[in-house]
Amino acid sequence: MIKRIGLFLCVNFVVLITIGIVVRLLGIDQWLTQEGIDYRQLLAFSAVLGFTGSFISLLMSKTLAKMSVGAQVITEPKTEEERWLLKTVGDLADAARVKMPEVAVYSGSANAFATGAFKDDALLAVSTGLLQSMTRPQVRAVLAHEMSHVKNGDMVTMTLIQGILNTFVFFFARVVAFFLNSSKDDNNHRRRSSGIGYYFTVQIFEILFGILASIVAFAFSRHREYKADAGAAELLGGPEDMIDALKVLGVTKTEPLPSEMKAFGIVDIPSFSELFSTHPSLQNRIKVLSQSQPPLDSTKKKKTSSGGGVFGAVSSDRSTPWS
Repeated sequence: MIKRIGLFLCVNFVVLITIGIVVRLLGIDQWLTQEGIDYRQLLAFSAVLGFTGSFISLLMSKTLAKMSVGAQVITEPKTEEERWLLKTVGDLADAARVKMPEVAVYSGSANAFATGAFKDDALLAVSTGLLQSMTRPQVRAVLAHEMSHVKNGDMVTMTLIQGILNTFVFFFARVVAFFLNSSKDDNNHRRRSSGIGYYFTVQIFEILFGILASIVAFAFSRHREYKADAGAAELLGGPEDMIDALKVLGVTKTEPLPSEMKAFGIVDIPSFSELFSTHPSLQNRIKVLSQSQPPLDSTKKKKTSSGGGVFGAVSSDRSTPWS
């Protein structure tokens, strides 16, 4: 908790310093001063706006996720399948050295996600569609992918990135609006307007800069997916099951998660352009996994299927868990 607060404060400090350097290099600070605007106050105001919303969303992420998809947390397993699911997530959590997350199941097409404000207080949810369409080793690979997100602190990382981008958007949208809504008086002094035209201009440029910021955020999100795939392969001892799971997702009907959660799903509906996609294409993910780690040799495969390793008993069961 203390490390997270320290990271938040450091990021805020770096953001303010970075924007301060940019406005000085571009001469924006002098122009704002001439216009009677304290750019430091504007910058602080933008940072508060930029980070507050992001962190409120993060702190409420588990509650919002449960409500939005109707996820039911497994507190006391009632079936063998639920016991298997809890056991598998528990083993993966131990391997990742994080506390056991809440485990939930929800009705929907093939997907899964992890969320939560802290590594040791996360939620990992899987859909009935995913459980019905995959074998246990494939489901385990998806769980390992989501556990890698938890281990890497991706939820907090994406929140920080979004907060940084929001700060830039809020600050520069107002700077541009100040410039476009000011005019010269008879004494050749610029006179700033703060009427409805100014506020309308702010909204327009927040949308335009927000689109540019989204491209940056989506790029970070795609990089995070590659890293989680590699983390899953590491937890599993090889990439084969993760590759198999991605292939199944490629031929399975998938519906998008709610907008606030889609970046944390195992898969998302491809956008018209990769620039606006939270996930790389499944083909690219499979290609990267295949190239980054060579397949296990036959000896290791035999050992794994016969019960060797932490997850050997699970790997040998090719049946569907929710049949």
